[in-house]
Amino acid sequence: MEIIKDTFKTITWFQTVEKEYGLEKAIELDVDQWKRFTIIEAKRIMKRFNIPEHGGIPALVKALKYRVYANINVQEIVEISEKRCVFRMNNCRVQYARNTRNLPDFPCKPVGVIEYGDFAKTIDPRIKTNCICCPPDSHPKEYYCAWEFILED
Repeated sequence: MEIIKDTFKTITWFQTVEKEYGLEKAIELDVDQWKRFTIIEAKRIMKRFNIPEHGGIPALVKALKYRVYANINVQEIVEISEKRCVFRMNNCRVQYARNTRNLPDFPCKPVGVIEYGDFAKTIDPRIKTNCICCPPDSHPKEYYCAWEFILED
């Protein structure tokens, strides 16, 4: 229940900032927040679930399943190997909230680049993150965004 309350607060906070200061400023503040939060979240997950540092793609796959978003969004990890995986956000609570208010997709790519890139690098600094698609990019109806993680030597 707390996660749902926090999620609602985040959605309403962001929309309030967007309304008062514009989307560009709201995204700027969101990026700043994610620069800190995603690293904190990754470290907490690693500690709580005994995920080793430098654990590669298997460690990242495990950690992604324990993120707060994993409990409130519909997501999947596909094409898993020792060196690569692809993560897809099939139903996103942020996009859903905007769509129910007849707002366009939130252009979350700048946020996602920080969020997913820094999360993966915290799990293992050798992991490179590539955006396959993320709004404002066009995306298939089956998912909003997709991210590729590659373990570099």
